[in-house]
Amino acid sequence: MWLVPGVLAITAIIAAIEVPALRKDKKGLWIFSILLLIGTGISIAKGLNTVLPNPLDLIAAVFQPFSHWQQLFVS
Repeated sequence: MWLVPGVLAITAIIAAIEVPALRKDKKGLWIFSILLLIGTGISIAKGLNTVLPNPLDLIAAVFQPFSHWQQLFVS
């Protein structure tokens, strides 16, 4: 129950510490913000016991047709 507010509070503390130093570097600020939002979202999802897909499944799905194609010509 307190997980989401806790994660958001920690995220706000991290942002309050890091953002003032990054205000001059716009590109760095954008990258930091995007990665912080992704990390916050994943942390909340894992804390709520949501099933998250494995990134390797996506990589396997992309490269599987190439593997089959290679096996046809190598054998």
